[in-house]
Amino acid sequence: MRGTRLELRPGALAHNARRARALAGGARVFAMVKANGYGHGLGLAARALAHQVDGLGVALMEEAQALRHLGLAHPLLVAEGFFDADELALAARLHAEVVVHSPWQVDLLVAQPRPVGVWLKVNTGMNRLGMAPDLARAQAARLRGLKGVRLLGVMSHFACADAADDTRTASQLALARALATELRVPLSAANSAALIRYPDARADRVRPGIMLYGSSPFAWRAAADLDLRPTQRFSARLIAINPVQAGDSVGYGATWTADGPGRVGVVAVGYGDGYPRHAPNGTPVAVNGHRTRLAGRVSMDMLTVDLNGIDARVGDEVELWGDVVGADEVAAACGTISYELFCQITARPVRVINESTV
Repeated sequence: MRGTRLELRPGALAHNARRARALAGGARVFAMVKANGYGHGLGLAARALAHQVDGLGVALMEEAQALRHLGLAHPLLVAEGFFDADELALAARLHAEVVVHSPWQVDLLVAQPRPVGVWLKVNTGMNRLGMAPDLARAQAARLRGLKGVRLLGVMSHFACADAADDTRTASQLALARALATELRVPLSAANSAALIRYPDARADRVRPGIMLYGSSPFAWRAAADLDLRPTQRFSARLIAINPVQAGDSVGYGATWTADGPGRVGVVAVGYGDGYPRHAPNGTPVAVNGHRTRLAGRVSMDMLTVDLNGIDARVGDEVELWGDVVGADEVAAACGTISYELFCQITARPVRVINESTV
């Protein structure tokens, strides 16, 4: 077999959820499992997290429906709410809470009221989804007049809680809290970054995401320093080892050139497996547990690594990210975030569930 695999660790997911629970204090914890459980598998992530949290969060109604089909009876939050009347009816059947972020959704509820719990999303500065406070206040009054509709709380989302120079979160929180207090309903605003960094933002319900999957929400703090454990390990095998001399280039575009005699290893993984094509020379990898670097451009099915100073043979294991090389390190080298790395792994790598790793 080719040997390209993604090891998934339910025990580490559960550990990270317990960490979120400890940070949340008295707030309820809804674990975000959208985007196929951040690439870990919707069912695997939901089952690993469910016993540690109060509910599960998804982006889309299809994801909520999939969780119910998997037998998950936990409270569900659909963060983008419903898109049409059919989805509104489905939300009621699934007993799923929905986010209402736009007046057209309230219009639909007025026209076709359903017995659903609603979180009213207020735009406090993210300027993505959500209504300005005055508009949200008016829509809350409409919602409260509808039979069967329950206004569960006010929700917002922070734009810069993960930024080292964050100056926005305090004002965003103040706006959201003022509306929730005025309406006398709970408040939910904290994502992973705010849950860890801003105790005042925890409010009544927190919505951790990336921290559950073993990554730090902060560029300047490592996941291990936050007591977060890797929930996946992406690895492949060396399939060839080639000698190079000074001046020899490797791969498409000849983007890497040897500065002296050495060896380059060819690894059976590429962007067809979800490894980022734009990973530059020098991106960290580990061969037999020893750190080294990419040497040359990533291809669809292969990439190449510098083997100078490493005792390696064809068939040896290469860790793309996991225990020796953190996913956050690879993401930083690629100018992206671990969320993207996790979500873009394709169906080609073999999934292996490691129940023993915590």
